[in-house]
Amino acid sequence: MKKRGIGISAGLYPMGMSGGGDSSQALVKIQPDGTAVLTIGSCDIGQGCKTVLAQMAAEVLGIQYEQVKVINDDTDNCPLSFGTFASRITYVDGKAVVAAAEDARRILLEVAGQLLEKSPEDLVAADGKIFVKDDPDTSMAIGEVAGAATFGMRRLVVGLGHYMRDPATPDPDTGECDPICSLAWAANLAEVEVDTDTGEVKVLKLVSSYDVGKAINPMLTEGQIDGGASMGIGAALSEALHPNYPSLDNQPANLGDYAIPTTMDMPDMESVIHECPSTNGPFGAKGLGEMTANCPAPAIVNAIHDAVGIWLNELPASPERVLKALDEKSGA
Repeated sequence: MKKRGIGISAGLYPMGMSGGGDSSQALVKIQPDGTAVLTIGSCDIGQGCKTVLAQMAAEVLGIQYEQVKVINDDTDNCPLSFGTFASRITYVDGKAVVAAAEDARRILLEVAGQLLEKSPEDLVAADGKIFVKDDPDTSMAIGEVAGAATFGMRRLVVGLGHYMRDPATPDPDTGECDPICSLAWAANLAEVEVDTDTGEVKVLKLVSSYDVGKAINPMLTEGQIDGGASMGIGAALSEALHPNYPSLDNQPANLGDYAIPTTMDMPDMESVIHECPSTNGPFGAKGLGEMTANCPAPAIVNAIHDAVGIWLNELPASPERVLKALDEKSGA
C-alpha cells in the first residue's frame, strides 16, 4: 500500500565564522579604457561568486557587469579570502569587494573633479560616466577619466577593500554576545509517498523558501536552492557513508558506490526567494549556500510520519529502516 504525507521544516542559518576573525580582501583596478579588474581570493565551486562579486563591483563603479574581469586563480597573487565555506562568500567577500570598488571610485571622482573643476562630492558615477549631480549633461566617460589619470596625472586607479567582523566578546556576567554577521531564515514543505510493502520513500514535491536578504543574481540563487534540494534529498533517503556504523563493513569506497540522487530522482520542485535585507550585508545580501541542503531532510522525515505514523531519528530513511519502524509500530 502506498500512503502520502506532507511535512514542514523551518530553520535559520548564520553566515561567516562565529566569534570574529573571518577575513576577506579585494582589489579593484580601473583600466585606461574604463573597464575594471577585480582580484579576489575566493574560490568558485559552483555557487557563482565570480558573477555575483563582479555584479557588486560594477554597481558601485557605475559600469556594466561585462566590463569587470575577475581574477581569482592563484592564492599567491590574489588577496586573502578565508575560504569558500560557512556560507560567507556573498556576505564577507561581498563587503570587501564593495569597499574596494568604493575606494577606486573615490580616486575616479577626485580625478574627474580636477578635470571638470568640480568637487568630488558633487559628482556621481553611473551608466559608464561621471557626471555632476545637478547637471547631468556635464560629464565624462569613465574610460576618459581613467585614461587621464593613468597617462596624464600618473595616478594608479586602484581600490583596496577588506572586511573582518570584530570579535564578539561575551558579557562576563550574562554571557550575552553577538557572534554572527547576519541570520537567514528558511522553510521547506515536502510531499512524499511511502510504500508500506517495500519501505521505499519517494519525494513527490518539494517547496523550498529561503530568505536571501537580497538576491544579487536571482537565477544563481534559484540554482543554489535547487542544488541544495538535491543534496538534502540525498541525505534524507540514500546517502550513507557508514551504513553499518561503527563498523566499516560495506563502506562506500568510491563515488560509484555512494548513492546520490540523479535527475531521475528529483521531484516537482518550487523555489521561493524571500528578500528580507540584511542591515549590514552588501546591498542587503545574506548567505545562502549551506542551509539549502539542511532543510529538506527534516521536512521529508516529518512527511513520512504524516504518511505512516513513524518517527525516524537516523538518516538516511532507507527502506530497511522504514520497514523496521513500521514493524515496531505494529508490534511485529
